[in-house]
Amino acid sequence: MLLCLTANHRNASFDLLEKLSFGAESAAGDLVESSDFVTGAVVLATCNRFEAYLEIDEPLTAATAVAVEATVQAMSASSDVDPGELRDSAAVLTGDAVVEHLFAVSSGLESMVVGEDEISGQVRRALERARAAGTTSSGLEQLFQRASTTSRTVKSTTAVGAAGRSLVRLALDLASSRIADWSDARVLLVGTGSYARTTLAALADRGTTAIDVYSPSGRAHRFAAGRGIRPVDDLSRALGEADVVITCTTVEQHVVTPAVLPERDGRLLVIDLGLPRNVDPAVAERRDVELLDLETIGLHAPLPELNAADDARALIGSAAAAFTEASAEHDVAPAVVALRRHVFGVLDAEIERARQRGDATEQTEQALRHLASVLLHTPSVRARELARAGEADAFIDGLAALFDVRPAKDTVQQPGREERSATA
Repeated sequence: MLLCLTANHRNASFDLLEKLSFGAESAAGDLVESSDFVTGAVVLATCNRFEAYLEIDEPLTAATAVAVEATVQAMSASSDVDPGELRDSAAVLTGDAVVEHLFAVSSGLESMVVGEDEISGQVRRALERARAAGTTSSGLEQLFQRASTTSRTVKSTTAVGAAGRSLVRLALDLASSRIADWSDARVLLVGTGSYARTTLAALADRGTTAIDVYSPSGRAHRFAAGRGIRPVDDLSRALGEADVVITCTTVEQHVVTPAVLPERDGRLLVIDLGLPRNVDPAVAERRDVELLDLETIGLHAPLPELNAADDARALIGSAAAAFTEASAEHDVAPAVVALRRHVFGVLDAEIERARQRGDATEQTEQALRHLASVLLHTPSVRARELARAGEADAFIDGLAALFDVRPAKDTVQQPGREERSATA
């Protein structure tokens, strides 16, 4: 069973999201290792959401509640967040709702900027990190891979996929009321990751050419090479020369602080796209500084284009339904296999007895095997129909009641932690 605990810009404060971003991702491994029924966990952490996707092997209300509480406790402990605050802020999704939610998230429909470019890559990297940590599962692998496929389809077939949608571009749009001419502005970029590359492209569209880059991890020179921008090593000096500072690094401590910000002649606009925050909020107390952070940007996020979003959600709904049906059929497959083994086992035993009596011929054996296949066709089709209708247990219970046949446990359980560790 799938479960998702989601705290995002719609139901949680940015202060809470910032705290979660510090350490809750590392809680996934502890959660899988310490739980008897959490078989997999993938954590998605972005600048405006924090979500834990779990697969649990007991589809019971009690097990779900225990899994949710274990997740809350693990994330709270690793991020120094009050468990009560996390319970009050996070939403819990289960089953089919998890599928549709992740498909919508990956397609950008749940972002502050509907259809943003960055989110699909963030979803993909979340799965890669879970693989590296050995916390993913076969069910989560299938879910996240299908989410990526759905995202590509949404962006290629609906208006939600229009080029250039991003949090960075929204921030620059908001900042344009403060910047008379971007081509005359000197910009300091703090960070060298994917958001930095997106920022460079957005600045280029506005005609900005005077761009410096600073990296807390020392990657500025390598990042600047071939991009026509200037690497800087002295952050304080660069802050003194800049008209606009855009921070988008993943370091966990503040990079821009009152201590490194020199006295200035003109006003400085600081755009903080980092989570955790890259800029100490105390910087905004300076009269010569204006701070535009994620919380402020979120308040100005545009409403989605209704038609485009409706088209995309219809596509996502169809994709989620197809995934759920395929997963349900996969879940009932071990029962169909068990039935076929039972029937052909009885048949083989009878044919062997006939051979010993001298009554069996090749033609008779072929006819009996064909008859068995014909008889098995209808229950096999019915099993898939019941699975798609959410009634797979009816088929499984029927087999047990009529033939005392049950799926082999090793065909229905997810790989154990020892197996995952061996294959990670």
